[in-house]
Amino acid sequence: MKRRTVLKAGAAALALSLSAGFAWAQETVKIGLILPMTGPFASTGRQIEAAAKLYMQQNGDTVAGKKIQLIVKDDTGVADVTKRLAQELIVQEKAAVLAGFGLTPLALATAPLATQAKVPEVVMAAATSIITEQSPFVVRTSFTAAQATVPLAEWASKEGLKKVVTLVSDYGPGIDVEKAFSETFTKAGGQVENLRVPLANPDFSPFLQKVADAKPDALLAFVPSGVGAQFMKQFVERGLDKSGIRFLAEGSVTDDDLLNNIGDVALGAVTSHHYSASHDSPENKAFVEAFKKANGGMRPNFMAVGGYDGMHLIYEGLKKTNGAGGQALIDAMKGLSWTSPRGPVSIDPQTRDIVQNIYVRKVERVNGELYNVEFATIPNVKDPVKAAKAN
Repeated sequence: MKRRTVLKAGAAALALSLSAGFAWAQETVKIGLILPMTGPFASTGRQIEAAAKLYMQQNGDTVAGKKIQLIVKDDTGVADVTKRLAQELIVQEKAAVLAGFGLTPLALATAPLATQAKVPEVVMAAATSIITEQSPFVVRTSFTAAQATVPLAEWASKEGLKKVVTLVSDYGPGIDVEKAFSETFTKAGGQVENLRVPLANPDFSPFLQKVADAKPDALLAFVPSGVGAQFMKQFVERGLDKSGIRFLAEGSVTDDDLLNNIGDVALGAVTSHHYSASHDSPENKAFVEAFKKANGGMRPNFMAVGGYDGMHLIYEGLKKTNGAGGQALIDAMKGLSWTSPRGPVSIDPQTRDIVQNIYVRKVERVNGELYNVEFATIPNVKDPVKAAKAN
């Protein structure tokens, strides 16, 4: 039985490898875009798909003499489905690049396949630091949770806050947020209490009651994009906003796509993130206008910019390799830099993570709509988790 299992595993690996090699012999470069298009994280999939299609609309569907074909697959936010779809895309569709990955477990499930098949995996959303360490073929155009959180902890300390309770979803990015904030804030002399809420079907009420009982200066929150509205409404319903507890969050909570639906309960929330639809640059104004025009007025969020820049990375990598893929394409992506709608960005050649500005923002009403209005910029931030390991 053991021998049979080993042989089956070897055959699967060989099939993946041969499929990847064949993919680059074709005249069409197929990009498998695996996203949660249905379920609780559907807004993530909708935003990334729209941004990828906008990039192709603006930049054409031919690169280095090869036709680009986007194949969108719905993984419903379930890791086993993601893995099955990735394998089908490599073996059956002969996909040359895998992209998307709305949540950390989904990106992690695909990493071994990317390694076996030597197919680049472009992570456009998932934010746990360890993802790029799971395969030399993973590259990220989104952000890491710690990258967005350390600047907020530094800001909170400078504001004179002494006691903070963190409340995070209990999975990779949430744990990264908790650790990054706690270590940075306590090092500056602050006091932190940590709470974690289940990722699946969360009921925030008992946890928010614990926050109220602790009477901190501020609450630092992280929940995935898509459930921020529920969280903030419960924060206000329980009267925490009237108790003098300031609301701080990693920017996924005040997602641009959902912010107007969250409503006035979000006003005054201070967050840190790498992108806001109100970012003041010519590149972003053009991006927001084109995105809204192509998608019935939908406002782009940080997921959209991750998808847009992910497509840019694939296109520019292909230009450098003259259409070659696999290891050559990953190598071509390392060190690439460009001006994104979010600001200046580059791919760290050592970690394959994105280096970018982080902005501290406050939710304000602008021309009748709610926006994350940036008021401080921390330039060229690397993932602090990997930076700490390197030191």
